[in-house]
Amino acid sequence: MLATRPPSRQPMTPGPRPRSRAGERSCTGLEEVPLEVLRQRETKWLDMLNSWDKWMAKKHKKIRLRCQKGIPPSLRGRAWQYLSGGKVKLQQNPGKFDELDLSPGDPKWLDVIERDLHRQFPFHEMFVSRGGHGQQDLFRVLKAYTLYRPEEGYCQAQAPVAAVLLMHMPAEQAFWCLVQICEKYLPGYYSEKLEAIQLDGEILFSLLHKVSPVAYKHLSKQKIDPILYMTEWFMCAFSRTLPWSSVLRVWDMFFCEGVKILFRVGLVLLKHSLGSSEKLKACQGQYETMERLRSLSPKIMQETFLVQEVIELPVTERQIEREHLIQLRKWKDTRGELQYQSPPRLHGAKAISEAEPAPRKALEPSPSIRLPPGTQLPAPGTKSRQQKQAEKEHQKAMKEKAKRQKGQQQPPPQPSPGVPGETSGPGLEAPPQGLGPTADPAPKAAWGTEDAGAKDLLHHSKESLTSQESEDTYL
Repeated sequence: MLATRPPSRQPMTPGPRPRSRAGERSCTGLEEVPLEVLRQRETKWLDMLNSWDKWMAKKHKKIRLRCQKGIPPSLRGRAWQYLSGGKVKLQQNPGKFDELDLSPGDPKWLDVIERDLHRQFPFHEMFVSRGGHGQQDLFRVLKAYTLYRPEEGYCQAQAPVAAVLLMHMPAEQAFWCLVQICEKYLPGYYSEKLEAIQLDGEILFSLLHKVSPVAYKHLSKQKIDPILYMTEWFMCAFSRTLPWSSVLRVWDMFFCEGVKILFRVGLVLLKHSLGSSEKLKACQGQYETMERLRSLSPKIMQETFLVQEVIELPVTERQIEREHLIQLRKWKDTRGELQYQSPPRLHGAKAISEAEPAPRKALEPSPSIRLPPGTQLPAPGTKSRQQKQAEKEHQKAMKEKAKRQKGQQQPPPQPSPGVPGETSGPGLEAPPQGLGPTADPAPKAAWGTEDAGAKDLLHHSKESLTSQESEDTYL
C-alpha cells in the first residue's frame, strides 16, 4: 500500500539512537583476514585497477566475486571511484568541482547544510571537531551538489552518504561519487517529493511476499507502510543502520551490483526480524513491530552472517524492474503522473561503464623511421627524386652485371694443333692432348702449359655459371 502523504524531505531525526552511530565504531570490528590473504587480495586488486577497462569488459564476474569477498581497506576508496564511474566523471569534467567550490551557493541550502554537519558521525575523528577539516570538506561537497543540481538542492540523507565517501577519498573524488550515487544508482531518491523512494518501498514490500510470507502478512496486518521503516535504510545506504564493518561490505557490493544489494539487505533484515511465529510473539502491535525494526538484533547485522545471506538471496535486477513497472502503473492509477521524472536507474558498475565509457586517446601510428621535425612527407603513391635516382642507378648496375656475366659464359678458344712459333722436324707431328710419357720432353712441357691454361679457363667458366645460377635464384 502507498503512503497517504509524502514523507518529510528530512527523513532522519537527530535523536540519540545507538544505531545512528554505526559508522563511528572502530574498524577493529572488521572481519579478521589473515595478513597474507590481505596482501594477495591487494595484489589482485592492483592488477585489476591498472587494467580496469579490460577487466570490466571481459571479467566482470571476477570483479563481482572479489567485491563480495571485500575490497582491501587500502584500495577501497580507489575501487569505489572506478566501480561507480566517479573517476570517469572527474576526467570528463576537469576543474568543475573547483568552479562549484568557489561559487557562493544558495543561502537557503547553506543554512540547512551547516546545521547538519555536526550530526554526521560525531565520534569519528574526521568529524569530531566543529570546523575541522572533515566538516569543512563535507560542507564543500554538499554545497557543490546543490549548485550542480539546483533543481534537487540538498536532502538530509545525502550528508551521511557524503561523509562515508570522505572517509575514503578527497573532497573532489567524493563529490563525483556522490553525483553517481544520486544520478545512476538511486535516481530520484533525493528529489523534493521523494517519489522514487516511495515506489521502491512498494517494490520491497512486494518482493517480501515471495521471500518471507510470514513477515509480509504481519506487516500487512499491522498496516505499516514500507516508507516508515525503509526510508532511512535505502536513502542512507544503511550507513546509519548497520555496524561499520557491515556497512563497508554492503557498499563494496552496492557499488558493483547496484540497488539490488539494498533490496537484498532490507529483505534479509525483515525476514530474520519478523519471519517466524516465534519472533512475532513479542511484536503483537504496530508499536512493538516498529521498535523491533528500529532496534535490530546484532546477530543478523553481523558482517559474515549478513553478507552470506545477501549473496544467497535470489533477487535479480529483472525482478526489481518488473515490480517497478507494476508499482508505477498502480501509482499512475491512484495518483496520476509522477511530478519528478528521474533518469533510468543503472544496475551497477557494468551498466554504468557501458553507458559512460572512459575516454580513450586516439591511436597514433608509431613509425619505425624517425624523421627530423618539419620534414615534408610525400603524398601516398608518389616517389621522391632521391627514390627515382636510386632506382635508375640500381637498374644500370643490374644491366652491367648481366653483361659481365654474359661475357664470362662464352666458350673458351680451342687450342691449335701445333705450338705457335715451333717448326716441325722430319717425321715430327704435333702431339695430341694427353700425350703419353714417351713423347719428347720439350713439346710435353709446352703442351702442359697450354693444357693448364685451358683447365683454368674451364674452371673459371664453371665458377661463372655457378655464380649466375646463384644470382638467378636470388633475383
